[in-house]
Amino acid sequence: MDELRGKAATWSFDEEKVVIQYDSRWRTPVLLKVLARCEVPVAAIAAVDFASAGKKGWQLRLRLRERADPYAAVGALLDENGQPFLLTGRPDTELIAEYHADQLRLAADAAQREDDPRPAEEYALGLVPPVPLYIQTSEGTAMFDGETVRLEWSDEAGSRKGKKRRMAYALRDIRRVDWVPQGSSDEGYLRIVTLEEDTDTKSVKPRKDFACLLTEDSAKQDAWTLVMAATVTAHLWATAARPDNPAQLTADTRSQTVYDQIRELGRLHTEGLLTDEEFASKKAELLDRL
Repeated sequence: MDELRGKAATWSFDEEKVVIQYDSRWRTPVLLKVLARCEVPVAAIAAVDFASAGKKGWQLRLRLRERADPYAAVGALLDENGQPFLLTGRPDTELIAEYHADQLRLAADAAQREDDPRPAEEYALGLVPPVPLYIQTSEGTAMFDGETVRLEWSDEAGSRKGKKRRMAYALRDIRRVDWVPQGSSDEGYLRIVTLEEDTDTKSVKPRKDFACLLTEDSAKQDAWTLVMAATVTAHLWATAARPDNPAQLTADTRSQTVYDQIRELGRLHTEGLLTDEEFASKKAELLDRL
């Protein structure tokens, strides 16, 4: 396999897959250290972007097929340096990096010309951790077994959640999962949005919301809640894409997820948690996915 070394990861690849081994050094973004390793099928790649940043080095990015990248779907607020499928490198390795980008692009183009019966959603399942997945934050825990998301709050949670203690949400009742990092709010959180919920009118604060699990003062907690959100999202997609599912997603309902995320960004912008520039940039990224 060909190999390309970047600042935070090493990519090894052939005509079938890209194996990404993330560094464990302290400068590596926390999300990448949490993921540790990832395999991306070449057939899941829609485009390969390469850009030179002059003295700052270069960027190589994999853009996956629609509904193949659950991290992009839930990570609209994710810092670019922590993107799982973005590799950056030093200026002195730019020529070899551009060569490998061309090779990857050729492999992805060849894969797209082949008749692939698998839906993109199946690739998404291969990019997230296996279930059951269990995470812990300062407020409590979240567990997903492939069918149900269970939130349980510790003694550190507020009195309202402490009395409730736990909640369970069946996958069939979930519309989407929101993820907000601490950098965009005083409190980061993982939030379950159900099919019955009116997202335009809900005003319950995350600390009192039974659908929320908070993160506090920990980039690692932010990373794990993002991984949980991406994992549930991948399973939502896979379930909706099954041929025998009467609720199989159409192009219109697929777009609804993006519009829901834009509305969530608008709420954060209105509350002063995102600047005008941050809101415009993130909104443009989401609209590009339509």
